[in-house]
Amino acid sequence: MAAKPGIPKGTRDFSPVEMAKRNYIFNTIRDVYHLYGFQQIETPSMEMLSTLMGKYGEEGDKLLFKIQNSGDYFSGITDEELLSRNAAKLASKFCEKGLRYDLTVPFARYVVMHRDEITFPFKRYQIQPVWRADRPQKGRYREFYQCDADVVGSDSLLNEVELMQIVDTVFTRFGIRVCIKINNRKILTGIAEIIGEADKIVDITVAIDKLDKIGLDNVNKELAEKGISEEAIAKLQPIILLSGTNAEKLATLKTVLSDSETGLKGVEESEFILDTLQTMGLKNEIELDLTLARGLNYYTGAIFEVKALDVQIGSITGGGRYDNLTGVFGMAGVSGVGISFGADRIFDVLNQLELYPKEAVNGTQLLFINFGEKEAAFSMGILSKARAAGIRAEIFPDAAKMKKQMSYANVKNIPFVAIVGENEMNEGKVMLKNMESGEQQLVTAEELIGALTK
Repeated sequence: MAAKPGIPKGTRDFSPVEMAKRNYIFNTIRDVYHLYGFQQIETPSMEMLSTLMGKYGEEGDKLLFKIQNSGDYFSGITDEELLSRNAAKLASKFCEKGLRYDLTVPFARYVVMHRDEITFPFKRYQIQPVWRADRPQKGRYREFYQCDADVVGSDSLLNEVELMQIVDTVFTRFGIRVCIKINNRKILTGIAEIIGEADKIVDITVAIDKLDKIGLDNVNKELAEKGISEEAIAKLQPIILLSGTNAEKLATLKTVLSDSETGLKGVEESEFILDTLQTMGLKNEIELDLTLARGLNYYTGAIFEVKALDVQIGSITGGGRYDNLTGVFGMAGVSGVGISFGADRIFDVLNQLELYPKEAVNGTQLLFINFGEKEAAFSMGILSKARAAGIRAEIFPDAAKMKKQMSYANVKNIPFVAIVGENEMNEGKVMLKNMESGEQQLVTAEELIGALTK
C-alpha cells in the first residue's frame, strides 16, 4: 500500500470554501487600494540571496529558505570545505537564490532596478505569498500571504493620512470593529533623550510595549534590569501612564518633550495626522499610543498598528514611515511609508465573528438536473443564456439518480435547482426550485434569469 502523501509543516491546503473566503479578503483589500490610486506589481517568488541576506538581521537570515543550485553544485567546492560541515558556508556555495521573506525588500530592489520607468511618488501594492523557515505553531506558518501598500518618493504626511483612511475603509467593509493605534519613532527618541537614556531607546520601548501584558511594576523591573537608572525610570512614569484624549496626550507631550527637537517634530507630525483624520469622519477609533514600538530599527517616523476589538488576537495590520528603503541597494534618499494587512489573521477574525457575506462564499447559484440526452441538450441552451447574464450555473454531467444530483446541490450549497423533464420541454419552460424554502415554480428562461439576477 502506497504511503499517504503529506505537505511540509507550516503549509496548508485551502478548500473551495476557504478559497472563496480568502478571495473575498484579497478582493476587498485590492478594491480599496485601487480607490486610492495604488497600482499592483508582482515580484518573483525567488530572489538572489545577495538581495535578501543581511536585510533582516542575523535571525532573519536564518529563516530564509534557500534554493539549491541546479546542475553540479559540487563543482568549485574543495574536499576541505565539504569536510568542514560548515552549513552556512556550504549553503552560500550551493545556493544562489532564496524564497522571498517579505514583500518590502523585493519592492526596494524593484524600485532601484526600474527607477527610470517609475513616476514618483510611486504608489504600489502587492498581494503575494512569502516564506519563512520559522518553527510552525498556531497562527504562524512557513508560507503565508502579505497584502502590502507603500508610497515611495514623497515625504508628505498626506500619505500617512490616506493609508489610515484605507485601513478604516477596509475594516468597515469587512464589518470588523478595530482600534487604529498610532505613534511616532521621533516621539520615542525624544522620550529616551529627555530621560537621559538616548542609547537605550530599544530597551525602553521593548519594555513599555509589554505594559498591557505584564503591568507597570514588571515593566519598571525590566527597565532596571536593562541598566536604566532609577531617576530615568521615575521620569518615564508620567509618560508611560499618559491618558486622556489624543489632543490631551499631544498637549502633555509638547510640555514633556520641550527640550527635545526630535521629540517635538514627532509630536507635530502626529498632530497633523490625527487632526486631518478627525475631519475625514473615520468609522473606527484612532488612538495615540506611546507604548507602540513596531520594529524600531526600521521605522523613522509614524508607526501604525491595528487591533480587532471583538476578538482576542494580535495585530491584524501594521506599518509606518521609513526614510531609506532603497539605500541598501545604492539608491539613497527615497523615503516611503507603507502598511501591510495580515490576511491570515483577518481570515481568522472574520471566521470567529461569522462576518462573511453569503454571496462571498457561495459558488454555483444554479444547478440543472440531468435526466438524459434530450433533457440535457434542452438545458444547455438555457444554461448558456444564464451564464451570459452573469449567473454562476452548471449542469450535472451524468444522468444519475435524482437523489444523487440533489445531494450534490445540497453539499455545494447551491441555492437553486432547475428541473427539466418531458413536460417542461413541451412547454419550453423550466421548473425552478428554491433549495432553502423548497418552493417550486414553472418559469421561462427569461423569468429564470430575472429571478436569479434580482
